[in-house]
Amino acid sequence: MAEEVEVTVNLTNQKVQFTGVAGSNPAITCDCKPPIGDGAGYTGLELLLVSLAACSGTSVVHVLRKMRKSISRFEIRAKGIRREQHPTCFDKIDIEFVLHSPDAEDADIQKAIQLSEETYCPVWAMLKNNVEVMPRHIVVRP
Repeated sequence: MAEEVEVTVNLTNQKVQFTGVAGSNPAITCDCKPPIGDGAGYTGLELLLVSLAACSGTSVVHVLRKMRKSISRFEIRAKGIRREQHPTCFDKIDIEFVLHSPDAEDADIQKAIQLSEETYCPVWAMLKNNVEVMPRHIVVRP
């Protein structure tokens, strides 16, 4: 049987602010920028970028650890470029993986990113044929 993922989202004000929860996790607040909303929460597209960054980051870190690479710090920066006509979805997403490691090489993180894109990250897989995702990486020696 396929695994189900379920969330509950409720309207919390007189505009378009929502609070969402998944399981017993802390609630997150979603909102639109004024004048539609109050700008008091994440937009849907911001959450999409967070989802892509966290999902791909999870698989990259997992693969690097399986390679027995040390990770002293890891950061993912994602930037979406929206199209001008409605729906103003992303045409392109730039995602940068910044790995601080004393022993990982460029080839290691390249392989981990490739596996994330092609095999492990379901968020990336869902975006793949709809949005151009442009990964980059930097390896920093601590």
